[in-house]
Amino acid sequence: MKRFLAVSLAIFSCLCLVVATERRAYAYVDPGSGFMALQAAASVMAAAGYFLRSRIKALFMRNKPSKPTLVLPVSARKNDSRNAA
Repeated sequence: MKRFLAVSLAIFSCLCLVVATERRAYAYVDPGSGFMALQAAASVMAAAGYFLRSRIKALFMRNKPSKPTLVLPVSARKNDSRNAA
């Protein structure tokens, strides 16, 4: 735990130094750039939701014990064309 705190404090200190020492950027920023960043963040969240959909669904569904289904094999007929392989 002490190591984690030390590492997180070091990262926080570095981020503070980067923010405190930034220079002014004399450049043009397109007004649509913020929306583009918002769209990228939304697409990442949508992709994560898609890949984790079974876990998200499990959070909202109640766990009901399902009845086991019994599947019996059907005997194949000798001259059945469906069994030709």
